Amino acid sequence: MNKSLHDSLFMKALRREPVPRTPVWLMRQAGRYLPEYLAIRKKAGSFMQLATNPELACEVTLQPINRFGLDASILFSDILTIPDAMGLGLYFETGEGPKFERPIRSQKEVDDLIIPDPGDELRYVTDAVSLIRKELPENVPLIGFCGSPWTVATYMVEGGSSRNFSIIKAMVFQQPQLMHALLLKLANASVAYLAAQIEAGAQAVMVFDTWGSSLSTSSYKEFSLVYMRHIVAALKADPTTRDTPVLLFTKGGGHWLEMMADTGCDGLGLDWTCDLGQARERVGNRVALQGNLDPGVLYGDTGTVTRECHRVLKSFGNGPGHIFNLGHGIHPGVDPERVTDLVAAVHSFAAIETK
Repeated sequence: MNKSLHDSLFMKALRREPVPRTPVWLMRQAGRYLPEYLAIRKKAGSFMQLATNPELACEVTLQPINRFGLDASILFSDILTIPDAMGLGLYFETGEGPKFERPIRSQKEVDDLIIPDPGDELRYVTDAVSLIRKELPENVPLIGFCGSPWTVATYMVEGGSSRNFSIIKAMVFQQPQLMHALLLKLANASVAYLAAQIEAGAQAVMVFDTWGSSLSTSSYKEFSLVYMRHIVAALKADPTTRDTPVLLFTKGGGHWLEMMADTGCDGLGLDWTCDLGQARERVGNRVALQGNLDPGVLYGDTGTVTRECHRVLKSFGNGPGHIFNLGHGIHPGVDPERVTDLVAAVHSFAAIETK
C-alpha cells in the first residue's frame, strides 16, 4: 500500500489513530439518487448488466467520489454475486427485488454447490476492483465487500426477499446441520472472494449482515456471528490479507456490539437506532466505529442535515476511531444536494480533537 493510502483519513481512523477531521463515506453512495448513475444504468440495460461490466461498474463507483470528494470509495456490486456464481439463477423482478430460479432446500443441493473461483466465475468483480483502484485518486481507499453468510443464505433458501423468513427459519429449527453446512460453504466462499478483492486492489473489506436482526440472540450467535468470525479469522490468519482492515455491519444489531467487537474485526458499522456515544463506551478502544446518521435525515433541508450530522459527531465525542457514515444506505429519492450538505457539515465540524 502506498503512503498516501496508508496515511489517508479513512485508514488512520480504522486504525484508531489521530486525524485532523472525521473521514466520511456513505453506504450506497453510488446509486439511484444520482442522475449520472441513472444514465449509466439506462445505458447498461439492467442492474446485473451494469454490475457485471467492469468498465461501467468502475464509472459508477467513481461518480460520488468525483461529485462529493468523499474519503473512501466502495466497490459497486451486489451481495448476491456469490450465489449467482454458484448457478442459482439470480434475476431481478421490478419492484420485488432479487429472486433465484433454483432456491436451496435440500442436503443434496447444498452438497452440489461449488465454491466459485474469484478468478473465473467472479472475474468481473476483481477486474472492476483493479480498474477502480487505477482510476481512484491515490489517497482514496477502496472498500471491497460481501454479504454475510446468513444474509446471503436467506435469499438462497427463501428464493428472494422475505418478510418473515419462514422457510429458512424452518431449516434453522428443523435441520440445523443442513443450515450450518450451507453457511460454512458460504463463509469459505466469502473468504476467497474478499481475499481476491484485496489482491486486486481493495484497501479494506466490509461484511454486510442485513438480516442478522431477524434472529434471536442465541440464533444470531450460532447462525450469523460465528460465520462472520470465521471470515475475519481466516483473513487475519493469511499473511497476504491479515493487514487489511475488516468491518462488520449487522443492521439492527446494536445490542450485539460487544460480541461483534470480539470477532477480531477492525471496525463496526452502526445503524441509526444505536447511540454512538453509548456504543463507544461499550466497545471501548477495541474497534473503530462507523456511522450512524439516520438516512431519512437526507429528506430534510440543509439546516436539518447540518444539525443532525453535528449531533452524531458530538455523540461520538473527542478522540480517534470514528468514520462518519449513514446508519444504512442512501434512499433512491434523496436530493444529491443534501449529500453535498452532509459532507460540508462533517468537514465544518470543529469540535473534534486529534488525541
